[in-house]
Amino acid sequence: MKTDFGIETLLELHDEAFDQSDGYWVKIEAWRVLPTSAIPHGIRYSLTLHGPYGDRVLGYDNAHAVHLPRKFKFAGMRLPYDHRHRHASDKGVPYEFKDAHQLLVDFFAEVDRVLEEVKQP
Repeated sequence: MKTDFGIETLLELHDEAFDQSDGYWVKIEAWRVLPTSAIPHGIRYSLTLHGPYGDRVLGYDNAHAVHLPRKFKFAGMRLPYDHRHRHASDKGVPYEFKDAHQLLVDFFAEVDRVLEEVKQP
């Protein structure tokens, strides 16, 4: 297994909040846990973008497994916990966790995309 140098960066960002202007803000939570089959990388995390009234607009986390709808071939399978919520009412779609650095890159790229979308006139 390769060393994930981004884990230390992610852990150092635990409990940080970052202003994104116009009332939007990012909250990062991350801490070590014992690796399991559901969380093989040993990090619990929640990276969220919130709107001006505190509502979650976007989120990446591994707090629960994502279940595929019955229409998919692998419905009913227990999936890894890594997933993302693309909007406030999204129950989550799988996210392929490669390493902590890539998680941060993917999350902030999505934050930029969402903010660009919601701030357009």
